[in-house]
Amino acid sequence: MRYGPSCRVILSVILIPAGLLAQGLNVSKIDGALGRSGTKSGDIYKVGFPRTDLHVTLDGVVLKPGLALGSWGAFSGSDTDAVVMGDLVLLQTEVNPVMARLRESGFEITAVHNHLLNEAPHVMYMHYMGHGATTDLAKSLRSALELTKTPLGKPVPAVKAPEPEFVKQVEDALGRKGNFSSGVLAFGVPRADAVRARGMTIPPSMGVAESLNFQGAGAGRVATTGDFVLTADEVNPVISTLEEHHIQVTALHNHMLNEEPRLFFMHFWGLGPAASVSSGIKAALEKVHVK
Repeated sequence: MRYGPSCRVILSVILIPAGLLAQGLNVSKIDGALGRSGTKSGDIYKVGFPRTDLHVTLDGVVLKPGLALGSWGAFSGSDTDAVVMGDLVLLQTEVNPVMARLRESGFEITAVHNHLLNEAPHVMYMHYMGHGATTDLAKSLRSALELTKTPLGKPVPAVKAPEPEFVKQVEDALGRKGNFSSGVLAFGVPRADAVRARGMTIPPSMGVAESLNFQGAGAGRVATTGDFVLTADEVNPVISTLEEHHIQVTALHNHMLNEEPRLFFMHFWGLGPAASVSSGIKAALEKVHVK
């Protein structure tokens, strides 16, 4: 749910030699196949598909797509030998048709699970990985998304709006600058230790950063969700800290295979005064080995 923003997420092993990464991607081919553009971060090209069609509520809060309803795909490698991996936000009726279509295209399904609890309608999160030529991967991903109600046209550019008061409150509490867009304040906090999979260092932008998202919930309150990326020794200290600050743990699971160190992804939900909620997230973050 980086996620998203929430659930920014790596779910398999990337087996691309450094030489191929240096060749880069022709992102125009990806854009043409997917029908929209993404953003480049180093060697990673990420394209988002926010579920703006969904009206999901939790504890009386209407969730903005950037808080927890963002499907995405991240491409890495070269035009002829690339990997795409990501996370799709799906209604329950969409899960198996999308899974079948991705499997027909040779994609691996690496996880299907919840990130939230008690939201309506209930949404599921499917993590996937595909390997092959860039254009083929993008076309296959588009084909799977066409089985859902995910809006696939070019998104309307976000209107620049003044930052609400909670943005400064949360940033001050965390001691970090976030990215505020479309009503959601998002943080990606890299782990201090490198994460590797079969000889490759995985960049934080592909899902191994702590993903912390906030949106205003009226009357000085904020809602927060995302996921902590944790080693085994960090899991229960973070659970205890979140509980002490009345922030719910909504899921705990793995997203990757054969990574070093072994990582666990903990999703959460908090709702309350901005100062109180952000101080709880800050306290939990202090239990994690981050930069």
